[in-house]
Amino acid sequence: MVFNSLHWTTRDLDAMPDDGGWKRYEIVNGELFVTRAPHLRHQSVAGKLHVRLEIWSEQTGLGSAFQAPGVIFSPQDAVIPDVAWIRKESLKNGIDDAGHLIVAPELIVEVLSPGELNERRDKEVKQKLYSLYGVREYWIVSWQRQLLEVYRRSEAQLSRVETLFVDDTLSSPLLPGFSTAISDIFQQ
Repeated sequence: MVFNSLHWTTRDLDAMPDDGGWKRYEIVNGELFVTRAPHLRHQSVAGKLHVRLEIWSEQTGLGSAFQAPGVIFSPQDAVIPDVAWIRKESLKNGIDDAGHLIVAPELIVEVLSPGELNERRDKEVKQKLYSLYGVREYWIVSWQRQLLEVYRRSEAQLSRVETLFVDDTLSSPLLPGFSTAISDIFQQ
């Protein structure tokens, strides 16, 4: 659901009722997006990617992975991506007092929820937002179609560089030595 009549800010989010995590509130360019708690398969895929990124992070000491972190780019742009990875150096001064990231993570992962509006939000609205604020890599995952699209920063914007399917392996120049089979993240 999208509420277009107002220009929302992070201050408005502080006044939202706590519903125990059943709804996710995000603001992009002052527009409020409200979504339900994601499907269990959605959460499973996000969790598997988070675990793999965090294990790699612990082994390399290069950064940290977070599942569903609050990311505040500006008072009009605050989102909750499914997974984010951020370099150790960026993390040092990149957290506010409430525990939200206030700098762009190097990598953001969004797992698509069913529905045209949800897909448009992740593939268009959030991709533009992440490009604007300097995210270096963006993975869009479809558990329904069992594929992962990789977007990388080039000439100040995120552009799709590859689409990976269940027989492929995911790696990234951003994450030296990181590798995982796409089929593994979709296993039940």
